[in-house]
Order: sequence, then structure tokens, then C-alpha cells
Amino acid sequence: MNTPAHLLIGAAAFGTPGERRTMAAALAGALLPDLSLYLMAGTSLYVLNIPEHVVFDRLYFSSAWQTVFAIDNSFLLWGAVLLVAIRLGWAPMMAFASAGLLHLATDFVLHAGDGRPHFWPLSDWVFDSPLSYWDRTHYALWIAPVAALACLAAYTVLWRKGIGLWGRLGFGALLAAELWVARQWILYF
Repeated sequence: MNTPAHLLIGAAAFGTPGERRTMAAALAGALLPDLSLYLMAGTSLYVLNIPEHVVFDRLYFSSAWQTVFAIDNSFLLWGAVLLVAIRLGWAPMMAFASAGLLHLATDFVLHAGDGRPHFWPLSDWVFDSPLSYWDRTHYALWIAPVAALACLAAYTVLWRKGIGLWGRLGFGALLAAELWVARQWILYF
């Protein structure tokens, strides 16, 4: 899924409007598994001026980048954080870990050919899903509308939970970004 989708769905599932720490934690957990990609790709593309095809065809699949992805996309590490949060009874940490695990679960089933080693450090195995959120050859024309509907549903849940004006605007911008990106994936990929 696209990052805006992860943010919307993670916030709707685990954020609590009016409880800023819990909402912020849910958003952070939904974002963190993608953050390393943004940092490494952004630095490579815009600071080091490495061509896009090198970044996404070579560096993305390099052992160095895959090691970073293995760490921040590990079900085992995120699960450990959730267990600690439950043990401590700390709601923001539970929201953080739960949103991260939800992110990983959706990525696990929606990455065809570009998945991550989700069971690090026990295994470097990568599940090659038959489904993709962006690749038409792996049913993206079916997946993208379902993901868009899930995002619309998440926005509706957040609205009904009572998000304020700034939340409506911020999450509305995420919804618009998701719909735009989903459109781009379908048209160009």
C-alpha cells in the first residue's frame, strides 16, 4: 500500500482523536516501516544524484538496503514492541506497535516482486505475493480501488470518531494523496 493509505488506516484503527499522544503514536507506527525507503531513496536521488533506475532496480534490492528493510519491517521486532507495550499497559506504545504491525501485514500480501524480509532476524525469506498494490500484472487494477475504498472508510471512521478541523484537513489531504497516487499507479504502471 501507499504510505498515505497506511497512515489513514493506522490512525483509524489505532488512533484516538483528542488523545494526541496515541494518535501521534499510531501515525508514527504506520509511517516507520516506509521511512527508511524515503530517506535512502531521497538521499540517493536528490543529494547523490543517482539515476532513478539505479536506485529502484539495483540499490533497492541490494543487501545493504534489504538489511535496513528487514529491521524496520520485521514482524518479530514489531511484535516484541507490542508485547512490551501490553506488559507496560502504555496505550500510545500499543497504538504505535499495532499500526506498525498492520502496515507490515498489508505490505506482506501486497508486494509482488518487491517484498521485504518480514521475519528478520530468524530468516531473510521474502514472500513474493501474487498481489500488488501498484503492478497491473499482479491485479493492481483490482487492488487499487479496494485500497481507495478502505482509505475512504478509514477517513469516515476518523470523522465519526470526532477528529477536529485540522484532523479533517490533514487526513483529507492524505485521502486526496492516496486517491491521486492510486490513479497514477493504475494509469502508468
